[in-house]
Amino acid sequence: MYETRSASGVAGVHEPQAEYGGHAWQAPPGGVGGAPAGPTDEQVAAARAAARRAVQEATAQQAVQQAAQRAVHQVAEHVDGGATVVVPPVVEPAFDEETVGLRVPSSASVATQVGESTGTPIVGGRAARRRAAKRGGRGGRRAATSGAPLTDQPPRSRVEARRQARARKEPPGVIASRLVGEAFITVGVLMLLFVTYQLWYTNVLAQQQAGGAASNLEWQWGEGADRKAGAFSPGQGFAIMYIPKLDVKVPIAEGIDKHKVLDRGMVGHYADGKLKTAMPWDKKGNFAVAGHRNTHGEPFRYINRLKPGDEIIVETQSTFYTYEMASILPQTSPSNVGVIGPVPPGSGFTEPGRYVTLTTCTPEFTSTYRMIVWGKMVEERPRSKGKPDALVG
Repeated sequence: MYETRSASGVAGVHEPQAEYGGHAWQAPPGGVGGAPAGPTDEQVAAARAAARRAVQEATAQQAVQQAAQRAVHQVAEHVDGGATVVVPPVVEPAFDEETVGLRVPSSASVATQVGESTGTPIVGGRAARRRAAKRGGRGGRRAATSGAPLTDQPPRSRVEARRQARARKEPPGVIASRLVGEAFITVGVLMLLFVTYQLWYTNVLAQQQAGGAASNLEWQWGEGADRKAGAFSPGQGFAIMYIPKLDVKVPIAEGIDKHKVLDRGMVGHYADGKLKTAMPWDKKGNFAVAGHRNTHGEPFRYINRLKPGDEIIVETQSTFYTYEMASILPQTSPSNVGVIGPVPPGSGFTEPGRYVTLTTCTPEFTSTYRMIVWGKMVEERPRSKGKPDALVG
């Protein structure tokens, strides 16, 4: 409280006044005699700080808007031909309530945001295109070699078009490696097909052919066709072999020709030159046959499972000849022709008789050695008496 003199010249006591937020502060009624009539110094300072912050925030927002408008005008000046520029919304910076740190974006950053929002570079006038071409010439080759993705924009000049074409062209090393890889894949597929053909399809085809030959023989026998011994032509079927234990039924043809007999799923009779052997109806001799162990019907695949006493039956037009397995030679040389002789060495036979010999390749899926199975005739049964007991069951 202090003493003043009014305009009329009368002295009196007046309430103190203070600036608060740009307005005069009035003391409450009865200020002198009651509670403290005016605000404290701390309250006045806090009010003035709040007023300054409000003014600074308004000034910062106005500065941001003015900077954004200037950046847009600068970008628009470089756009010709009616190009459209997409201007992103101006993002107001976050203010720190304590320090009130203003972050006013520059015109360059606003222009960068415009280009990034569209996803494509801003197309300028002729001068801008020349500058862009120069920048591409300095860094385009380096970007292409470093694996940077090529732009989808059309080339701005012939030089840039040639540069993009060279960048898209694959190096000779890549082309060569691709060709080599494709060649290996092709060879692998062909080998897989060949193996499938050898191990599966040849069996299917040979079994069909052998089945047809056996059926044809049975039909001829039923019709009463007459064939004399030794009148069989090469490849011509004349008998059927049964191995009940192995569930084998296979036609026997004259000769051991690979393509005409063995590859057709049939068993071949040794009947030529020094390898000529006896027929089942001969009074003495060794009836020797050969067959595949793997592929092409593989009729002799499991003859190594035969045991002494297992039946091997040969059916002709008039007779069933039953042999019993006697012994086996697991492995011998292909040149050991003595195994099909009249009295084969190593078979256990000591004198001439009526024998049967089965020959096939070993080990499986190879033709390095030969496996030999010998048997001795135990029964000669006319067809008129019916099938042998081993075939009835």
